[in-house]
Amino acid sequence: MTSKSNEDIKKEIKAEELIYLKKIGERLKYFRKKAGYTNSEYFAYENNISRPQYGKYEAGANIQLNTLIKILKALNVTLEEFFTGFNE
Repeated sequence: MTSKSNEDIKKEIKAEELIYLKKIGERLKYFRKKAGYTNSEYFAYENNISRPQYGKYEAGANIQLNTLIKILKALNVTLEEFFTGFNE
């Protein structure tokens, strides 16, 4: 029986993190559209968020929790609502 190397474990963790970030991006896009913003740049501009950076968040870039909270407030979405059904 072979055990996984530290490097293999790190790769698995990184892959899992990327999957979660992608899901966060997809949910941001979903809630933005639900709020009536068909264009991510317009949403970012209206809410004083860097337009290029916001586009990256929807594409799955790493996002800080305080930034996520700011965006969710602009969308009028709670953290609980945002993460409900996240792992489905």
